Amino acid sequence: MLIAASLMARGIAGGRPLCKEREGGPCEALAGLVNKSAGQVDIWGFDLDRDPRNCKASIGIVPQEIVFDPFFTPRETLDNQAGFYGIPKARRLTDELLRAVHLHDKADAYARSLSGGMKRRLLVAKAMVHSPPVLVLDEPTAGVDVELRRDMWNLVRGLRDRGVTIILTTHYIEEAEEMADRVGVILKGELILVEDKTALMKKLGKKTLTLNLTEVMTTIPPGLADWSLELKNEGHELVYAFDSNADETGVPSLIRQVEKLGIGFKDLNTRQSSLEDIFVSLVHQDKPEKEGAAA
Repeated sequence: MLIAASLMARGIAGGRPLCKEREGGPCEALAGLVNKSAGQVDIWGFDLDRDPRNCKASIGIVPQEIVFDPFFTPRETLDNQAGFYGIPKARRLTDELLRAVHLHDKADAYARSLSGGMKRRLLVAKAMVHSPPVLVLDEPTAGVDVELRRDMWNLVRGLRDRGVTIILTTHYIEEAEEMADRVGVILKGELILVEDKTALMKKLGKKTLTLNLTEVMTTIPPGLADWSLELKNEGHELVYAFDSNADETGVPSLIRQVEKLGIGFKDLNTRQSSLEDIFVSLVHQDKPEKEGAAA
């Protein structure tokens, strides 16, 4: 994971959220909050070993756990955090940050009285007190309800629009598909892919054509052997997966052959594969290679 974290730090670009879909591992190594055992961490041109002060000042970490004193107010929490970075009181952004995360009306309430969503937003503000160009969100929506997740998405988009580079670790692949500009996939601590989301979905994404049959089909007829077909929904659907970027998709010829064979269908639809489909296929492709190497 430490090598993966190092590669992620070097690969990010300003103002572009990058989501990592992962099987586990701390983000804190990026900020030097835990000691790395090997590898190199470069953030915003600073090496963690040679220039830890500037390196740590270039990144903010939003942990998955709620971490602040419940007896402090949001204003006190942000002021104290800014003090840790040596920011003079005249230059602190406490009020601005509280407004940005919609907590200005709770500025002087005890943190323990905040709702779960408010506490999450306070963690983001706490990570931004020193205006870092890079922000790491460690599973910010894990175990939260739909409304809170939407609020976090809106907050992340706002930070992105302000030019903050965001690394978001998540197990919710639809979250990466919704928000990320680039996607990294981590499998067993190894970064196996980092790519622009749109390019990735265009390159690896597949389309499926589904024919809703008028009569149940128990077996695929020999006359359709030239296409890779699958029966689903207890024989009510005939499904064909194809590459939409290929010169010949095989769809027109399949429809002609279906009609030629007298196979009736009452409806048809196409579906673009999701980021989750691509993630699952990447993981399954990787497993045989690992097993072969081990043998």
